[in-house]
Amino acid sequence: MPIDVILDTDIATDIDDCLALSLILASPELNLRGIACVYGDVDLRARYATKLLRLRGITDLPVTAGVRNPLLNKRPIYWGGHEGSGLLTPDDAAIPYSSEHAVDFIIRMAHENPGQIHLIGIAPLTNIATALIREPNLPLKHITLMGGVIRGPGRLDLPYSEHNIVSDPDAAHVVFSSKIPTTLIPLDLTTQVRVTADGVRRIRAGGSAYQAAVADQVEAYPFYQAYRWTLLHDPLAVASIIDPTLVRTERVRVDVELRGEHTLGATLMRLDPQGSVEVAVEVDVPRFEEFFVRRLEAM
Repeated sequence: MPIDVILDTDIATDIDDCLALSLILASPELNLRGIACVYGDVDLRARYATKLLRLRGITDLPVTAGVRNPLLNKRPIYWGGHEGSGLLTPDDAAIPYSSEHAVDFIIRMAHENPGQIHLIGIAPLTNIATALIREPNLPLKHITLMGGVIRGPGRLDLPYSEHNIVSDPDAAHVVFSSKIPTTLIPLDLTTQVRVTADGVRRIRAGGSAYQAAVADQVEAYPFYQAYRWTLLHDPLAVASIIDPTLVRTERVRVDVELRGEHTLGATLMRLDPQGSVEVAVEVDVPRFEEFFVRRLEAM
């Protein structure tokens, strides 16, 4: 039976959100119940997601806009400068999407489907934290997040803090303090997986307008233009739900640094059999990369 999921996303900045949504749509194991947009220009994000769905022939899925600023509004919004380009046109300025606030949508769906909704968070955690502040006992089945960084001895190349966490560390603290079962896919693993030019070619060869649009978006992404590959941060989080054997996890407690001069947003993890978070510590890189491309080329 398919897993009911809601995608909470800052889609239209890094291309990996678009690729994560595509993997969901290409996977019969998942039943997408709606999209919640968060962080910065949530109207643009909602219109971007809506246009992608339309290209896929989906017109009845709720797309909602949520919280724009971090919980305590202490940090500026990161804005890459290329958001929506190559997909949205001036004619898309009036694309309609749901008038329901994303936080209200998440809360309503959780209560209408108690213990059934698997929430996928691939963005700063402001929407999710706001929902949990309003409803501490929100009846979600599970939360899977792309975020955080372990930064072990072999990964000193990684930053102290990962973008989704440091963009709103207070929100991350709220989410990790909840007792909802959570899986965390950290930067340590997501920086190991990528889609290459050959993978993009295979996706485009699928022949649909949707696949062409996705391939165009990847090829327009500045990082891809520089290197001819891009990282699959968010798709790995989605794939871990579809096939948990792609990653190996350890049960931990996660504390978020809220005041560090150099380490604000750092995710401090320690093994804890009573913890509510399973953090991924290994990934089967070749199997995941092929799994991802095969799903998108066949959708």
